[in-house]
Formats: sequence, structure tokens, C-alpha cells
Amino acid sequence: MDTPVLGFAASSGTGKTTLLKILIPLLKRAGLKVAAIKHSHHSFDVDHPGKDSFELRAAGATPVMVTSSKRRAVITEHETPREPSLAEELAHLDGSGLDLILVEGFKHERYPKIELHRPALGKPLLFPEDDSIIALATDGPETCDPLPIPRLDLNDPRQIADFILDWLPTRGGSNQPLRPCIP
Repeated sequence: MDTPVLGFAASSGTGKTTLLKILIPLLKRAGLKVAAIKHSHHSFDVDHPGKDSFELRAAGATPVMVTSSKRRAVITEHETPREPSLAEELAHLDGSGLDLILVEGFKHERYPKIELHRPALGKPLLFPEDDSIIALATDGPETCDPLPIPRLDLNDPRQIADFILDWLPTRGGSNQPLRPCIP
């Protein structure tokens, strides 16, 4: 898949989903078609008891596809529970027409990521041990030591969106948009 993939890695409670909920509309206003993949460490259901899709899955069908004029969902059971890999999940995503795939999680895999860090949570940085981190978004104070990667303000989603728009053309490929302005 030629579509650029950019992750957001951080400890639980740092605000990854909150940030993405703000970033995605900013990137869409800049003309990008954006997909998202979220890694969950929990069991989850996208359907519920009493719904036809749930009952079909409970009866043993896998995958189950639910479709309408507005959306499609495919629910596939893993025969043997296992941690998914990002590459495997990307293979199931139709990237045609996409400009960017944002990923929440998969922090221990090697792919371009922005680390989110809130010093008040008392968690260690993933950077510099993870050299696939391309920027650090933090709400911590400036340090005297310069970082070898860009330092972004975690509380300034527009700055993070601008960083992403500047980063995209460096990824190569024919589907790379020019850096548009965020209105």
C-alpha cells in the first residue's frame, strides 16, 4: 500500500483519541482523505445482543458483513486469540483514494509515529529508544537540551496538523498531496 501511515503512540490516558478527534477534521478541511486504525487491548463488540449481525456471528458465521447505503462493517473472529500486527491490519484496509492512514496504538512496531507525552502522568518517554518516532508532542516545559526531532505542543492540534501536512510530501509516492493550507 502506497498510502502514508502515521501513528500516535503514548501511554493510556495521554489523550490519543481526543487529539485524533480534533486532528481528523483539520486534515479533512485541508483536503485530505483520512482513514484511522485503532488498536484495542480489550475485547470489543461493534454489534450487540439482539441485533441480527450479533446473532449471525454468535451462530458461527465469520466474517459477518453489515451493509447499508451509508456504511459497511465487516466483523471477523480470530480463531486463535492473538495480538494483531499493523501490517496485517493494513492489508485488510482498502487504501485506494486515501491520502493518509492515522494509527492509534501499535506503539511497539516500527513505522512513523508521533509520540504524545504528558510528564504529569509520570510515564517514561518512548523516544529515543524507538527511532521510528518522528516528533514529540508534549505539554511539558521546554528543556535546555535540543531534541533531534521536532517538539510539538500537545495542546495545539493545528500545529500538529501543520507538521503532518509538511511531513506528507516527504513520504514519496504519486498519491502525495501538495501541502494545502488549513482554512
